[in-house]
Amino acid sequence: MELRTRITGAEHWTRKGDLKLFLWQKSPPTGQAPKGTILFVHGSSMASTPTFDLQVPGRPDSSAMEWFAARGFDTWCMDHEGYGRSDKSRPINCDIANGADDLAAGTKYILEKTRAKKLLVYGISSGALRAALFAQRHPERVARLALDAFVWTGKGSPTLAERRKKLPEFQAKNRRPIDRAFVRSIFTRDHPGTADDATIEAFASAILELDDSVPTGTYVDMCAKLPVVDPAKITVPTLVMRGEFDGIAGLEDLVAFWQALPNPDKQFAVMAGISHASFQQKNYLTAYHILHSFFTTPDPVYRA
Repeated sequence: MELRTRITGAEHWTRKGDLKLFLWQKSPPTGQAPKGTILFVHGSSMASTPTFDLQVPGRPDSSAMEWFAARGFDTWCMDHEGYGRSDKSRPINCDIANGADDLAAGTKYILEKTRAKKLLVYGISSGALRAALFAQRHPERVARLALDAFVWTGKGSPTLAERRKKLPEFQAKNRRPIDRAFVRSIFTRDHPGTADDATIEAFASAILELDDSVPTGTYVDMCAKLPVVDPAKITVPTLVMRGEFDGIAGLEDLVAFWQALPNPDKQFAVMAGISHASFQQKNYLTAYHILHSFFTTPDPVYRA
């Protein structure tokens, strides 16, 4: 059954030192106790709300936050430093480690505000790297971790091989420009046809309403500094999600990462017909289903 109820969001602000970070929340219908608290973590080239709370006329359940909130979850996302409504004042490139610092500040606020014991964390692309590094640093705050369009060493990634050609340019400045053509390229570089034009245009409009440039740090890390996380130190239950056509995530690279995760409560999912931006694909409900299943997995009763 489709649940299409529009849910009103609430903005929040927290600080990382002297910097202001923007958070956005969509909660379950009034009177329902949350089944869990989800934090969605955005990628390199856009702020959080275009990715996780996108509204597309004629596309039911286009907002992942509303879809999960309608199913009883308290949902949150946050703009990292340098993106969207969050602070952009420092002359730095906002790398993966800095993003994990953002998550430390944001999760502290969410846990205090909601009194949740732990969070369900989903990250996509470089957001998955940020989320993984955060979980490595703060496993006590993470109930379950989902890594979508993730990359570990970069082996077998045609997208990163192409991106490395511009590495000197990325290293020379703290921000890079983005425009509508760039957003479209996210959906054509791997396997054209996995997303519909209306969604791509709505996504681009939402992104460009907030930013005309974004930090270079995640690109530099992904091109020149991988690996930035150690799977042996990620001790929480973990799901690795890979789109069938994703050019970022080499399959052998991800399998090796998944095998090295120490917690036996782990899953690996390949999503048919999906390239890189899972929630903006034609098969977005597949991604929702896989993530919902993982986030509602009962904790093991027996452990050896």
